[in-house]
Amino acid sequence: MLKIALKSLRRRWTTQVGTFVAVALGVALMTVMGLGLAASAALPPGTEVAGVNALLGTAGGVSAFVSVFVVASTFAYAVAQRRRELGLLRLAGSTPGQLRRLVMAEAAAVGLAGAGAGLVLGRAGAPLMARWTVSQGLTPASYVIGDQAWPLHTAFWTGLLVALAGAYAASRRAGRVGPLEALREAATDERPMTPGRWAAGGGLLVFAVAFIGWRLGSDPAELLKRKTYTVQPMLLISACGLLAPVLVRPVVRLLMWLPARLTSYAGRLVRANASAGIRRTAAVAAPVLVMVALTGSLLGSVATLREAKAVETRARSGADYVLTGGALPQSPAIEGATALAVADTELTVLEEGRVKVRTEASAVDPAALAAVSRLPLVAGSVADLDDGGIIVTEEWWQHRLGDPIPLWLADGTRTTLRVVAVMKTGTGDNGAYVTPRNAPGSTVSRIEVEAPQAAAAAVREAAARYGATARTKADWVTATHPRTNRVTVLGFVLVLGIALVYTAIALANTLLMATSDRAGELRLLRLAGATRRQVLAVTTAESLLTAAVGALLGTAVTLVNLAGMRAALAVLGVDSPVVVPWLPMAAAAAVCTVLAILSTLLPAARALRRARAEGAGPG
Repeated sequence: MLKIALKSLRRRWTTQVGTFVAVALGVALMTVMGLGLAASAALPPGTEVAGVNALLGTAGGVSAFVSVFVVASTFAYAVAQRRRELGLLRLAGSTPGQLRRLVMAEAAAVGLAGAGAGLVLGRAGAPLMARWTVSQGLTPASYVIGDQAWPLHTAFWTGLLVALAGAYAASRRAGRVGPLEALREAATDERPMTPGRWAAGGGLLVFAVAFIGWRLGSDPAELLKRKTYTVQPMLLISACGLLAPVLVRPVVRLLMWLPARLTSYAGRLVRANASAGIRRTAAVAAPVLVMVALTGSLLGSVATLREAKAVETRARSGADYVLTGGALPQSPAIEGATALAVADTELTVLEEGRVKVRTEASAVDPAALAAVSRLPLVAGSVADLDDGGIIVTEEWWQHRLGDPIPLWLADGTRTTLRVVAVMKTGTGDNGAYVTPRNAPGSTVSRIEVEAPQAAAAAVREAAARYGATARTKADWVTATHPRTNRVTVLGFVLVLGIALVYTAIALANTLLMATSDRAGELRLLRLAGATRRQVLAVTTAESLLTAAVGALLGTAVTLVNLAGMRAALAVLGVDSPVVVPWLPMAAAAAVCTVLAILSTLLPAARALRRARAEGAGPG
């Protein structure tokens, strides 16, 4: 069986180039990530490498996910193309088990070759990654790649497993092909969905929606965490990828409704080709879906959360001006205005009575807080805050109004404070509030001033006296608007870069297979009188349509993910709009479209040159 598989690979090597490259790239990335994590573990305890570890872990996870996606779609389409060949093997006496083993043997051969190549590339690239992180100040100078063997073993066997897992479903489908059925359906896509694909796609879709609903009901703040909004889109992407043959047909009809009516022939031909070759259309649309959905979901989640934090900051303060910098006093006096000095401090509490957890808090004067703040309270009153009290958020769910909370102050002093008010959790930045007596060693970070326009001169005079900068609240929110930290930005660039490379691999491989197999169809168009330019125009229009289908499905996935985040913010009491990154999504779709057109035109032009050399059709 292995000999037959190797002969099949030599004969149809172009169908597995994408699989080989995807596995090699995935193993190379996992090798780099694994060696990087091992280098972090070898550093002395307390070394700050959490950001780099999160970056490497996220990139490794996304790489594994997208590589499985690409390999699975490639094998599924390759097996669908080979139904005539598989039918002939069945007629020749091959059993279903032999066909399954044939496909799995091909996957094993490609996986072994790809994993080996990826291991060599990853081992060479890991030191380059380490030197780059040191040069960027993300890791200390002692961060170097060691000689640990476990990352190499993990990456190699994971790459092989990715190839086998991606081919497993295709091998099962190959085993179910009957000889007469294969010959009868070899040129059509009458049944692109199998029961297993229905079950897997539908199950993932239900699970993804149920997960969002469960989190909204149990812990909506979890939907705002990076690990959740990074992983959650993959569930919906996988579901849409599996259900793509079902979703593609109505989207094609929607997109081609007007063009098919405005053009007498070309539009209807493009629509008919896309609908008849539904497996081909779905296989090409799937990587575009991945790219657009990842771009929109990741960047949109960050932008939506950033906007929510800004909205929350504006809403919880009634100040007209904010003073920052300089030497700010604990008890400011500004004529004709009410001033609230806010000092930053830390408290340490016991979580579930066992684990010590540090939390940020603000030290304020109770009377000034009551006059200036607009805290989102759900219970209690700001006016009740005193030296024995504390204002907490609903996140401290184990404590209710009036409950005593044993805790440690910033200087290590142990005390007990009672809950006098409870705020909505919000985005997690509301923190806790105590009096200055419970914030030893703290310094004032800002003064919020509620003042009429007539007191503006007094506010500026006070700012000059303290050596501070006075801004309006709107200007202060803009200046201190939460920005995505550098490590997160680098992580997203890396993740989207990986996704783009895999998208290019998947598009090029699938379209190369599809266009090569359509050489006969293209020759028939030439024989029917179509010019070379017309044939290329039709194939280009099909690529544009398929990319648009993938982009539309990716946009739908993005909107569902962002709707889940918007619902979580609403439950947490933050009235903030959803921010959809239309420009980055459009750029991702445009890049995918260009890749699709190039991957179609080049093999199509080659096929037409061959047809012309053979004398098929007019010149």
